Amino acid sequence: MLNSGDTAWMIISSALVLLMTPGLAFFYGGLVRDTDVINTIKMSFISLAVIALEWAALGYSMAFAPGTPLLGGLAWVGLSGVGEAPNAEYAATVPHLAFMTFQMMFAVITPALISGAVVGRMRFRVYMLFILLWGLAVYNPIAHWVWGVGGWLRELGALDFAGGSVVHISAGVSALVAALILGPGQTPNPEHKVPHNVPFVILGASLLWFGWFGFNAGSALTAGGLASLAFVTTNLSAAAAVVTWVLLESALKKRTSGVGAAVAAVVGLVAITPAAGFVTPLASTVIGSVAALVCYAALQLLGRTRLDDRLDVFACHGVGGIVGALLTGVFATTSVNPAGADGLWYGNAKLLAVQLAAVGATATLAALGTAATMLTLRWVTGLRPAQLGEARGMDAIEHGEVAYALGTASLRLQRPSVNSSPVSPRGRAGMTRPVSIADGGNHE
Repeated sequence: MLNSGDTAWMIISSALVLLMTPGLAFFYGGLVRDTDVINTIKMSFISLAVIALEWAALGYSMAFAPGTPLLGGLAWVGLSGVGEAPNAEYAATVPHLAFMTFQMMFAVITPALISGAVVGRMRFRVYMLFILLWGLAVYNPIAHWVWGVGGWLRELGALDFAGGSVVHISAGVSALVAALILGPGQTPNPEHKVPHNVPFVILGASLLWFGWFGFNAGSALTAGGLASLAFVTTNLSAAAAVVTWVLLESALKKRTSGVGAAVAAVVGLVAITPAAGFVTPLASTVIGSVAALVCYAALQLLGRTRLDDRLDVFACHGVGGIVGALLTGVFATTSVNPAGADGLWYGNAKLLAVQLAAVGATATLAALGTAATMLTLRWVTGLRPAQLGEARGMDAIEHGEVAYALGTASLRLQRPSVNSSPVSPRGRAGMTRPVSIADGGNHE
């Protein structure tokens, strides 16, 4: 039976999750050079359009319609049969259309996450085709495995409250594979890892934090106690990750960075996503802190390799999602959600094994599907712009636009190089020049 309170909460949650994609656009946009910021923001923005159409036409049916353990059927193609009446198998108190819309916003942001690994060197039109094919080949099957009625990981007992595997592990592993196939930038340059606008980064992270309450608490699908639990665990995990990261930077680098704190918040949010409705508030702080430590270490290690995952998508979303999925297998308890299961901490080692299997299955399909899609596109169309000159940037090459008409692109030509400035910490347009995420920034 329809419940007006639950329906209102689902519609609000859908809007909150939609807001996360513009939040991601600002978060990523601030991390890149000023000559790539339009291209980077547009990579997230275009996903709102491309994936919404794909989801309505085919994706929702592939993910949630009755089908096989591996893939949903075609009963809901073009949203046929998806109307105002509830679907009791998924959300018995809200319109089927509301549930579909909520899930659409998850499908939208997931491929946008991958863009952080390929910014600055992938043709925009090819990227549009990539996210369309990736949604069909990777996201929709994984969503069915984990959340769809009859999906094999759901039947196995895997727990993923709001998308740790479906969203973050799939996107993180896909970002790693995409970065490896696309290859590094043509001209290695320290400035490619220098955020051009730290306030954008912090603004984007703040919008993500705000929207994540819809992401996680909305996944309760009702406006009740479970949504309240997910709201609290989401906030505490992010807070614990920020504090842990700041203390770690203070101990190791004797200073703390704005970029580091923003990244830490995202890491804590990523890690709690699979566990939000299955663990206690105290356990959520442990999950956030552990994720911060592990992802910080991953950033340091991957930063020493030749991998050009430019915005560290794998280290944050891939590693953070894996940590969260596995710790769900440790700290989940039926005392807070009888629909879940007890984890290792409560004497059930089997759940941790199931979570590990879900991580492996998700990572395998994401890697294979991304590799097949990228290699096919490289063979058919090519991946990089033919006239790519990284000094010009993707904004001018791909879009014929510049973000700052009187901005920092021209100032770069007038100032000393990064290596030739002996003392001044001042960067473009008088702003303090941060260093890479892996280096932790330079804010006191």
